[in-house]
Amino acid sequence: MTHTFKVLAFLGLALTQILAKDTSAQKANYQAWPSTLPQVVVPKFKSDTVSITKNGALNDGLTLNTESINRTIDQVSKNGGGVVLIPRGFWLTGPIELKSNVNLHLAADAFVSFTDDLTQYRLIETNWEGLAAVRNQSPVSGTNLENIAITGKGIIDGNGDAWRMVKKEKLTDSQWNKLLASGGTLSEDKKIWYPSESSLRGSKVKGAGVISAGKSLKDYEEIKDFLRPNLLVLTNCKKVLLEGVTFQNSPAWNLHPLMCEDLTVRDLQVKNPWYAQNGDGIDVESCKNVLIENSVFDVGDDGICIKSGRDEQGRKRGKPTENVMIRNCVVYHAHGGFVIGSEMSGGAKNIYVSDCTFIGTDIGLRFKTTRGRGGVVENIFIKNINMKDIPGEAILFDMYYAAVDPVPLTGEKRDAPKVVLLPVTEETPQFKNFYINNVVADGADKAIFVRGLPEMNINNLFLEDITIQSKEGIKIEEAKDIYLKNVKVVTSHSKPMVNISNSTDISFDQLSYKPGAEVLFNVNGQKSANIQVANTNTSDAKVVSELNQQASKKALKIKANKTK
Repeated sequence: MTHTFKVLAFLGLALTQILAKDTSAQKANYQAWPSTLPQVVVPKFKSDTVSITKNGALNDGLTLNTESINRTIDQVSKNGGGVVLIPRGFWLTGPIELKSNVNLHLAADAFVSFTDDLTQYRLIETNWEGLAAVRNQSPVSGTNLENIAITGKGIIDGNGDAWRMVKKEKLTDSQWNKLLASGGTLSEDKKIWYPSESSLRGSKVKGAGVISAGKSLKDYEEIKDFLRPNLLVLTNCKKVLLEGVTFQNSPAWNLHPLMCEDLTVRDLQVKNPWYAQNGDGIDVESCKNVLIENSVFDVGDDGICIKSGRDEQGRKRGKPTENVMIRNCVVYHAHGGFVIGSEMSGGAKNIYVSDCTFIGTDIGLRFKTTRGRGGVVENIFIKNINMKDIPGEAILFDMYYAAVDPVPLTGEKRDAPKVVLLPVTEETPQFKNFYINNVVADGADKAIFVRGLPEMNINNLFLEDITIQSKEGIKIEEAKDIYLKNVKVVTSHSKPMVNISNSTDISFDQLSYKPGAEVLFNVNGQKSANIQVANTNTSDAKVVSELNQQASKKALKIKANKTK
């Protein structure tokens, strides 16, 4: 049985029908980690090495080396491939364009700095947040390539400060005053700094940069500075290696592989200021066969993120991100440590995350989507995760993503979304078949948050061997077939410890909590049913259960436990 489940999981087949035949006890013991993982092909290169100095590059920090670097890459590619060497030193450059069969190798103490002269970056048609869009050319890019790499021990710096807007709330007074003294301009409410008038104008345009019929690239010139590029964009490339290098200070996302196959990312340092708008670490979009390992992310938005296009365009592309392995990575500041969404309209499946540590990320494990996306996220396997000092949720599933920072700023108020039942269409997203095992979190605002849609519940979540110290406990809304086994949540002031709304087939086995809980279970809504609790000492709670909002007395069943 176990071996059969592993094979099915690896092949990405739907598990729902099979699991439906099992008992709740069997489901709660379900082990999903496969014995065989996807294989990723690593590129190989000729040993022939050409230094960029052969084409006149100078490491004085003044000379713009764009032509020298690109000429060297082009020559090596045309000669059958090999290594393009960037020696130690300070190399100023404009956009670099990769070519097939070339390994761009940065020697130790090689510092590649991209110019703050924004005229060096031409407007191009590309992709931004899952939609076809006009943006500035990326500092490093490659399209329709095969057998490419960026390796070494050097640093690639995107000079993102020349591009990014900054929110006042994210800086100290002295940092804000220093920023104002550097130039730029402010929004009307004086709360956001923009590096130029062009950037400010773009902020006022709805859907700025999104390609629309009848417009040419020239029509976007007036807001050019607002259309920030990602530091590295690789589109439709095969056999890619990123190894050893530090990528930092990006204008927007740091690393964006799009529709790539056989991608290996290892031993990277990926950095951005924590206040960097859209400063993601890596966004793997509609890619197949991916390995990310032994890397460190410290950024201004999501750390390691899985995407697959947005709304109708993503569904039309129809390319899920699949067969992804992420292991032995550390994420420091980020909106999420490991993230799927919210642009996941092409789907995501067969993703394996293990042995990672998240320190100070706003959310630990973050799965987000919203109506309109469509797409199916399934067969996600996660184990051996450490977390420390998480300002938001340790584990979050949310189908009401609203494109705001995950942790409200000081004084910011947010209302819960209005729950309305809508018809299921191709625009309805789905989250199902997640297995999360062995998570330890020391410090979080909320332990576990699951919020589905009334027309499409989040379903088939397996959470086992979880220990979380947090302010608040577990909240489950509009969900089905949720299995929690050996979950321990130590809360500082949670009432109730577990809050369930309009959810069915919820199983708790060996739930542990801090003695003295005011209320252990709060069950809400007419739809709530078949909530089972086993092997749990309920006598340590002042009140075991409360039923509200027309919840049935039969909704909650506690089996052979000590109760008051």
